Amino acid sequence: MHNYPISSTSLAGKIILVTGAGDGIGKQAALTYAAAGATVILLGRTVKKLEAVYDLIVAAGGPEPAIVPLDMKGATRSHYQAMCSTISEQFGRLDGLLQNASILGVLSPFEHIDLDSWNDIMQVNVTAQFVMTQALMPALKKAEQASIVFTSSGVGRKGKAFWGPYAVSKFATEGLAQVMADEYAGTNIRVNVINPGATRTAMRSKAYPAEDASKLKTPTDLMPLYVYLMSDDAIAVNGQSLNAQ
Repeated sequence: MHNYPISSTSLAGKIILVTGAGDGIGKQAALTYAAAGATVILLGRTVKKLEAVYDLIVAAGGPEPAIVPLDMKGATRSHYQAMCSTISEQFGRLDGLLQNASILGVLSPFEHIDLDSWNDIMQVNVTAQFVMTQALMPALKKAEQASIVFTSSGVGRKGKAFWGPYAVSKFATEGLAQVMADEYAGTNIRVNVINPGATRTAMRSKAYPAEDASKLKTPTDLMPLYVYLMSDDAIAVNGQSLNAQ
């Protein structure tokens, strides 16, 4: 799956929503999904970044994407329910959901964790993803085969000093995915998790400012697994927590 061959028809005809689509791994996933034939719904909080991704997809000849500007820190259940209705009306279904958006917060000793920061991280990385995914279930159920992919981290499998709320949020992500995968086993919906690993992104540089980023994998390097899990070749894959590297 790490060497999965990506072609212009790997995801032909699929409708896939990508959160955090304006930058980093989310941006690259959106571009790659579109190049593989999918119609991508770009969700993020910065309109200018989403428009830039939109323009790149159109310029490359990909299916025209849709843009959903939304701040997951402040969005409510009604926002996500309205989004689901719009997707169902415009596209008829949702074939894929990549829950990629996350915030890092500030790395600090446990005793110095700020409650507001804790709440913000839990809101974006856990609660908003739960509420959004729940709201999108009607559109996902309309797909012949639907794939939900959550994004975890190495610190979401083994706790690491000073990673506090971010690590805890990723443990929660792993748990949510396991619950859903077990619950929807045998249906048209499969649920898996990707741990991207050390990747050349803005979030990584914030966490490791002294690191030589040139030695890290790029988001493009990770895309075979991201495409594979959204493709029909992965229909039998459910409840897995996979490393992209």
